[in-house]
Amino acid sequence: VLRHEEFEEGCKATCNGPYDGKWSKTMVGYGPEDNHFVAELTYNYGIGEYRLGNDFLGITLVSSQAVSNARKMGWPLKEVTSGVFEAEAPGGYKFYLEDKAQVKQDPVWKVTLGVSNLQKSVNYWSGLLGMKIYEKDEEKQRALLGYADNQCKLELQAVGGAVDHGTAFGRIAFSCAKEELPNIEALMKKENQKILTPLVSLDTPGKATVQVVILADPDGHEICFVGDEAFRELSKVDPNGDKLLDDAMAADNSDKWFAEHNMKKVSA
Repeated sequence: VLRHEEFEEGCKATCNGPYDGKWSKTMVGYGPEDNHFVAELTYNYGIGEYRLGNDFLGITLVSSQAVSNARKMGWPLKEVTSGVFEAEAPGGYKFYLEDKAQVKQDPVWKVTLGVSNLQKSVNYWSGLLGMKIYEKDEEKQRALLGYADNQCKLELQAVGGAVDHGTAFGRIAFSCAKEELPNIEALMKKENQKILTPLVSLDTPGKATVQVVILADPDGHEICFVGDEAFRELSKVDPNGDKLLDDAMAADNSDKWFAEHNMKKVSA
């Protein structure tokens, strides 16, 4: 756990999806956000479950330790190719664990998104957003892209039809120099691409205010570019992160409250 934050109302940039009311975010990863891929787990207190789509296809980790941990805990594993095991997290999200010694840098190797038209998506992510194409396999209808050799990669995988985003509303975020944000926004306007949130400042109480621009690719995948300078201040590892998360989970009596009122949490 790198940091944990609680919010009393929905985010104006829909960081927690299109939901109002109390929510929290917990940043988890193998190291600081400066140089690691980090997952942002959002929890909406009044939502009991989400309908998953085919937009997010999984995260691949290179970690024999993760495979070992799963076996010790009795967590179900399914070998999908030699030395690669599929695990399903609570809520249905897929993780692919490669049974090799964990690399010194970030063991998160790639994040896989479903797309409806591989070439159209490659044109967007590479041609417009400037990602390097590392691999492209027409037969398997997949492509591997990234901004740097030593960073987590983005895999685009054709799903053979339309992309369904379900109701969980994830997004991918990148930091960049803050002076680049207006340029990104201007390019998207020029190319008639979708801008979900024009350049806006987001406040975190007691922490830095960051600027973001949020886009949507041809399949509606949300992409957030955030100003790096303020983000580095905002995203410092909080040594109290674990305790803040534990305290928040201990204080979350929403399941009990709903049960006492003979109600169920909303299914989004």
